[in-house]
Amino acid sequence: MNKSELVDKIAEKADISKTAAGRALEATIESITESLKSGSPVVLVGFGTFLIRERAKRPGRNPRTGEPLEIKASKNVGFKAGKTLKESVK
Repeated sequence: MNKSELVDKIAEKADISKTAAGRALEATIESITESLKSGSPVVLVGFGTFLIRERAKRPGRNPRTGEPLEIKASKNVGFKAGKTLKESVK
């Protein structure tokens, strides 16, 4: 499912216009992004948790040349599925 299909589904299920559903989805995405940028996880009970995971620097290897290199530390967005979501996709 892509974003426009999701907007269509939200509009249908919530009985609202596609424009309103699109704005609601954009507002949700912006809110989750802002919360993660500030370092706060987003917990949606029953659905899951969006959080920031920090990766330490680590040794790596250039696949083309085989030359060793160091991969920098980074922050990545993670998602941990909630119990209800896990059970619903079994």
